[in-house]
Amino acid sequence: MSEIVKVGMADLKICKSPDGITTLGLGSCVGIAIRDPGTGIGGLAHIMLPDSTAIKDNSNIPKFADTGIEELVRQVVAAGAIRSRLVAKIAGGAQMFAFQNKSSMVRVGDRNVEAVKAKLLEMRIPILSSDTGENFGRTVVFYPESGDFIIRAVGKPEKVI
Repeated sequence: MSEIVKVGMADLKICKSPDGITTLGLGSCVGIAIRDPGTGIGGLAHIMLPDSTAIKDNSNIPKFADTGIEELVRQVVAAGAIRSRLVAKIAGGAQMFAFQNKSSMVRVGDRNVEAVKAKLLEMRIPILSSDTGENFGRTVVFYPESGDFIIRAVGKPEKVI
């Protein structure tokens, strides 16, 4: 019987097939799903901020794109995934506030998406698909065995990327 593992905000978890993994409330946060298609091992990180070096209290590794993605990859590989086969899907990074100020301080969603893409590129992990931006929150469910990344948002049809 499969289980759905829950990931909190500024958190990450891994799982093996047939289990799935979920996180709620991706507003400006980004969910990064990484898997090895050959083993069915994968994980999900729920990052809140782009860069751990810009914050004094940066001890929560999964909170940041730079450190969270590295740790997620480390854990997935430690569980038996093959590093060279890893692929990613991402969702979130919304602009959750009504005002469209161009200040980088309020563009957290955009900055999170940019940081996630840059880190995955640096680590040579291809992004197979994404559902980012816009102005609405998302809940995601990821199945590492199939690679299905289910995205749910209030008032929107469910989609699988």
